[in-house]
Amino acid sequence: MLLSLHCVEEDNPGQKWQALFNKAWPLYRQWFLSEGIQNRTGYLTSLKMLETYMPELIPIYEQLTALAGGGDLQARFLSMYSPPPYMAGCSQMACHRDNIFLIRNYDYNPALFEGNMLYTKWLKPVIGISDCTWGLLDGMNADGLAVSLAFGGRKISGDGFGIPLMIRYLLETSSNVNEAVSKLVCIPIHMVYNVTLIDAGGNYATVYLSPDREPQVTYHPIATNHQGIVEWPEYAALTATVERKEVMERMYANLFENEEFITKKFLEPPLFNYNYEKNFGTLYTVNYRVSQKEILIHWPDKEPFKQSFYNFTEGVVAILLPTGKKPLQVTK
Repeated sequence: MLLSLHCVEEDNPGQKWQALFNKAWPLYRQWFLSEGIQNRTGYLTSLKMLETYMPELIPIYEQLTALAGGGDLQARFLSMYSPPPYMAGCSQMACHRDNIFLIRNYDYNPALFEGNMLYTKWLKPVIGISDCTWGLLDGMNADGLAVSLAFGGRKISGDGFGIPLMIRYLLETSSNVNEAVSKLVCIPIHMVYNVTLIDAGGNYATVYLSPDREPQVTYHPIATNHQGIVEWPEYAALTATVERKEVMERMYANLFENEEFITKKFLEPPLFNYNYEKNFGTLYTVNYRVSQKEILIHWPDKEPFKQSFYNFTEGVVAILLPTGKKPLQVTK
């Protein structure tokens, strides 16, 4: 299966983002209406919630909505308020060793991967892997704040925002972990997620978010797909969430295991998941190197693909995902 990562730089919302939206919209529209339009929150409520909880994004939201055609359905989708449920299995670790960095594996269905890395300068310079066209799965801003998300391992949803927009909001409006966490815990979320953050000072945190529980801020650098204890055993077994977390905890406890060693482990099982045939494998490993303001994207047995705030290269990286435990083939 061929996977593509499109690297796009556009300072302000414009034709490049519009082209990405138009390409993705037919599938997103189908997903957004999958439970029936009556189950999606109306435009006025969606706008009011966005104005209440993430007001700084309103000018960007209005520009993007206009570029998307200005319709009611597009506006509701872009608000990302109470969208249909979705989940992904991920491993993420914030480190302050020989370097300050946030490394994560993103595990998901390859057929549903949006496949865009965006470098924007909307409110702050931000680089990240996009989802829902303007939200982010993970990313870093020019202040050196890096953030990533992981599904939290419970089958529950409620009224709240989709997590990719919350990741975007943190990176657009925060300079460090304390600022980001203080905002994150005040925003209602529609599903259960774990958010890991690190900043240029080496401060880190993982926040457990749920629509039915108070946010739990932990000063723990590691997250997989459960929150403290396993509450969905079948999902935990399928994704090896406990085993992956144990591997990362052992690495973190050994102070001699540096960035190079940790990166190597992220490219091996059980952290790297080859379960593509069941539509749930590792699509990329990304290392946000906070100290250098650069991003390294990895696949096994290949040189990393590098981007930075100082030298961002537009183009397409094509990845041939294997079935079974075979080497990946990567072309640029």
